[in-house]
Amino acid sequence: MTRAHARPDPPAAPSAVAAEHTAPDPRAWRMLAVALSATFMASFDLFVVNIATAALHTDLRMSDAALELVVAGYGFAYAAGLVTGGRLGDRYGYRRMFVTGLSAFTATSLLCGLAQSPAQLVAARLAQGLAAAVMVPQVLSLVTAHFPAAHRGRATAWYGAVNGIGAVTGQLLGGLLLEADVLGLGWRTVFLVNVPVGLIAAGFALLVLPPPARGRTDRRFDPLGAVGVTLTLALVLAPLSLGRQEGWPVWTWVCPAVAVPTGRLTLGWQRTLRERGGDPVVHPGLLGNRPFTTVLLAIGLFQSYFGAYLFTLALLLQGGLGARPVTAAVVFVPQAVLFSTASLLSGRLTARHGTAVPATGAALIITGLTALAAHLAIAGNDVTGPALMPALALIGLGNGLLLPPLIGFALARVGPAEAGSASGTLSTTQQFASSLGVTVFGMVFFAAAGPGLRSAPTAMVTVTAVFVILIAAVASLLRAVARHRAG
Repeated sequence: MTRAHARPDPPAAPSAVAAEHTAPDPRAWRMLAVALSATFMASFDLFVVNIATAALHTDLRMSDAALELVVAGYGFAYAAGLVTGGRLGDRYGYRRMFVTGLSAFTATSLLCGLAQSPAQLVAARLAQGLAAAVMVPQVLSLVTAHFPAAHRGRATAWYGAVNGIGAVTGQLLGGLLLEADVLGLGWRTVFLVNVPVGLIAAGFALLVLPPPARGRTDRRFDPLGAVGVTLTLALVLAPLSLGRQEGWPVWTWVCPAVAVPTGRLTLGWQRTLRERGGDPVVHPGLLGNRPFTTVLLAIGLFQSYFGAYLFTLALLLQGGLGARPVTAAVVFVPQAVLFSTASLLSGRLTARHGTAVPATGAALIITGLTALAAHLAIAGNDVTGPALMPALALIGLGNGLLLPPLIGFALARVGPAEAGSASGTLSTTQQFASSLGVTVFGMVFFAAAGPGLRSAPTAMVTVTAVFVILIAAVASLLRAVARHRAG
């Protein structure tokens, strides 16, 4: 008999079940407010550089390949390190790893702002992505560990809202910072703005976040599993991030093929380590948790749509319609406001109405996307940004009602012992799916838009049709989750 079989998880005691419905400690909300600063900063920096690419090209004389590394390298390093970052929190404590990651993120942001050459900026951005991978998983781990399952919906509503606000604010604030040209710093301000925010947040984190639970540091870290997981993700993410710009050379096809056996070997090692009583990076129990994996698939489909939607919409507005960065950013404002409002309300609404709330969100997104496609098909190249705002607002409202409940449903199906692995897996799924969506839909958009993006409205109609299919699939998975809960 293996050690894993010798020590099965005991059934939940009545007191433990009751604890799941106990209101969280008021200090948990202060903890969440501090932790969400990391969520905002990481999401903000994922999108803000898109606005600064022209300035970087001019000031640092960056090649297209270097620009691609600055934009995609951050997301690649961020996604590849998330699972390991989550397990580091399990091993060394969420507060310690959060502050470590936040401090590193602040320092690497400063290095980005001080970069004097393309190579320096690329290296700093890769390091910044790895720092984000250390700090961000601790946010959801803290939610899982300190909020009873019945109350995680409100916490994850805030997480979803801040994540989305960071993405949209990256487009909006990035344009404003470039227009303001504070102290003549130009593009450097989009990185340097993180420094004071990071220093203040790190100070509050040391005061507010709870210390590690007694005995937590007795867990052994799994370096072989960490390397295997990171390498597997890197072999897939690197081609997705850089393939299109490089023209899809041979290595972009070889890497994903090598990722398959690498992933299988890593997963086999994780199972073996668990059977021996070890503490693997990826908790094997998560893969057998059907409700969790179902919701995880829904989140992946949503993020594929969401990342591609923001990317192609920015291309339509700035490349196809020729809008200035600030003008394009203003078009995002109504949907950003409605996204934020709906996200914050989604926790209470979901607690009262269950899966009906994200199902409504999916219906609103589909309606908004259909209206957007219809308007673009009719107006063609005569379309204007402001004319799209009603449809975009409807989409933003639906996004806010759909994304936070999805995250809440996933976390409600794991225990505190799996918090780090589940948080890292969930965050990795989000970033991986977003990268995949941007790459695939970006190729479709560029091909349909033609040289100079002259047919950008037609291209947006094409990708929007597939967005509708993705959201319909998310709605179908939600119905499966609802049936499982009813059963």
